[in-house]
Amino acid sequence: MKKLVRVSLAFLSTLMVISCKGKTKKETGEFKPSLDVGTRCAIKVVGDYDNFEALEAEFDRFNEYYPNVTLSYRRFNPYASNLATKLEQEDGKNINIFFSYASYMAGGETYNSIVSHMEDLADPKLNIGIDSLRSGLVNKDKDGKVFLAPVFSRTYGTLVNNDLFEKEGIAVPSTWDELLNACALFKEKGYLSPMMGYSLGDSSCWMNTVAYPAFVAALAGNPEALEKANNLDPSAGSYMSEGLNKVKQLVDTGAVNLVQCDGNEEQGIKGITDNYKQVLLRFFKGDVPMMICTADTVSGGRKREKESAEFKENPFGYSFLPIPLTNEGGYFIDSPSVEFSVNKDCNNLDMTNEFMRFLFQKEELKNLASLKGLINSTKDEPFGAMYASFAEVPTERTFSPESLGIKDPLAKQIRLASYKVGKGELTVEQAIAHYGSLS
Repeated sequence: MKKLVRVSLAFLSTLMVISCKGKTKKETGEFKPSLDVGTRCAIKVVGDYDNFEALEAEFDRFNEYYPNVTLSYRRFNPYASNLATKLEQEDGKNINIFFSYASYMAGGETYNSIVSHMEDLADPKLNIGIDSLRSGLVNKDKDGKVFLAPVFSRTYGTLVNNDLFEKEGIAVPSTWDELLNACALFKEKGYLSPMMGYSLGDSSCWMNTVAYPAFVAALAGNPEALEKANNLDPSAGSYMSEGLNKVKQLVDTGAVNLVQCDGNEEQGIKGITDNYKQVLLRFFKGDVPMMICTADTVSGGRKREKESAEFKENPFGYSFLPIPLTNEGGYFIDSPSVEFSVNKDCNNLDMTNEFMRFLFQKEELKNLASLKGLINSTKDEPFGAMYASFAEVPTERTFSPESLGIKDPLAKQIRLASYKVGKGELTVEQAIAHYGSLS
């Protein structure tokens, strides 16, 4: 009898597993197709990622509903100039969806050409689900039109080797004073650069990752200052003070050793040569307590773990945390990473919008973000384990540059100022005085 019961239970369990695993997204009825499911057509997405496996997984899920729609992704390099040229050509109609960025809205010949092809994604007839996105991420024009829909969110922070902190008996810092103290303790224990990051060029340098959140915080709630900063008024340079002084303090105290970051051939020191793969591989060597970077870099962590011989031999626990720039804690700068626009002049526009309607459901965006390793862009959804600490940042230290109205020229000035201060090319006072004219 006991044997019969065991066999029966095993049989029932197998049936339940088959039933659960065999149920496709289509069978759950979560998405209702609005077009003929037998439609045959092609949809092309273009962008500046080398590859986009997470999006290709969504292609497969969409094909559960529309099995005859062929979806593909292609990279352009250089991106913006190629995209602008292609969209103006006859075969530009074969580009259905393209990566877009808020900087495109600032104007210029190339960007104006791209923007002229963008569809208004907030049109109620499309039902794309813009209202399900965090409002701070959505860039609306003066008429309430939305030409860029945020797929992911990025933020600024530091990777933390939790095992090293535990091994050395040092608490993970949650305030600025604690951060400086932790770095001093690591230096006493022989760590040459307790914090590291990419600093061979100003683009995506660690200096900006430190200074930009502080600059945003200084401008938030001060419309007059923000207007001056956006207009590159030199008087707005004073609002960079906190961020630039933090960068200088990290260098002056040795918390960041620039030689270790940049490398030195004569001393046999291999530096960090790019802000993505090399940042991660350097961190995965296991001897760096903290690596300053953005979430875009962190998103490649799982892939680079497998490429790091040191990490595979001696894996360690790590997390991504806000840099505690104040004695209350750090900031969460909730900013779009990748945004999609639809080519309103493309072939198969109806099916293109159908795919966008599918993709911008909360479940699909969450799935896409999880696969890509970034923060999803939807309201009231968990950020995932890697970014959980950012969800805990209080509202008074959470800022969305999109909703604040921060423009690209402003962002360029703080990036250049922080880089030049960090490298010792300018003093803090000089950088502040030259706000608006840094190049």
